[in-house]
Amino acid sequence: MRLFVTEELFPLREVFTISRGSKTQAAVLTVCIKDGGAQGWGECVPYARYGETLASVRAEIEGLPGRFDRAALQQLLPAGAARNAVDCALWDLAAKQAGKRVWDLAGLAKPGPEITAYTLSLGSPEEMRAKAAAHAHRPILKIKLGTPDDMPRLEAVRAGAPKSRIIVDANEGWSAAIYADLAPHLVRLGVALVEQPLPAGDDEALIGMARPVPVCADESCHDRTSLPRLKGKYDLVNIKLDKTGGLTEALALRNAARGEGYRVMVGCMVGSSLAMAPAVLLAQDAMVTDLDGPLLLAKDRTSALHYDAAGVHPPEATLWG
Repeated sequence: MRLFVTEELFPLREVFTISRGSKTQAAVLTVCIKDGGAQGWGECVPYARYGETLASVRAEIEGLPGRFDRAALQQLLPAGAARNAVDCALWDLAAKQAGKRVWDLAGLAKPGPEITAYTLSLGSPEEMRAKAAAHAHRPILKIKLGTPDDMPRLEAVRAGAPKSRIIVDANEGWSAAIYADLAPHLVRLGVALVEQPLPAGDDEALIGMARPVPVCADESCHDRTSLPRLKGKYDLVNIKLDKTGGLTEALALRNAARGEGYRVMVGCMVGSSLAMAPAVLLAQDAMVTDLDGPLLLAKDRTSALHYDAAGVHPPEATLWG
């Protein structure tokens, strides 16, 4: 078994801004595992919020032993971007070696398309209204907030897209007081859910707080070990492959979270169709699917995922799985 890691850059259609900063390209690591005549592919997006860089994640991957399987990988690497790319490459490799699709190997039903949110990056109210109007045909718009001027932006988006379902991602940018003050306005403007309103290390204030709009854990939820810390704070968990460390743990987290009464959102970092492909399987029957990464790119991979009015479709075997 031979493993190869490549750094790749995908330029974005336009500058993408959240409360933590802006980016003009998606920097990813692509993993290829070759075994015999088959090869499997995976992609991850190292995330600075979790102390990851391209170099550090690459070093983790290149430090793996010469041969291992998916079960061993869960112990060899922690949850995170490095394990994600390798885990997904192993799933793809196994599917190609077996001549089957990944969902068959995983015992899942054949997936179908899922309506996905489309993210509007942070900008002035005027800019965000214009962007919302340009994408008002999309069923779900996700708004990046987390600043002192959030209400004018939210009002502007609702005015620009009066019929779209709106979800808000505060990216840990609010305090408990700010969230409590904004909550009635979120209801008034028809916001469907709020992602991570408070910092992950300071979300105890959510316990006992009225949540008229469902609150989703993102930075507070990585894998199954996160679940005990979420009780009484959140209504949903946002499962991302780069947080769970791959599809193997993501499927287990989805089952465990639902078993504890949480609804599920499936999200992504900004990456190519190769990064999204495994997540489409995970997103089946999720309350919210947020797999719009390829829609933000100026150029995607060959055999890219197909997006249309029905949503994001499962990958072709030539891409993954």
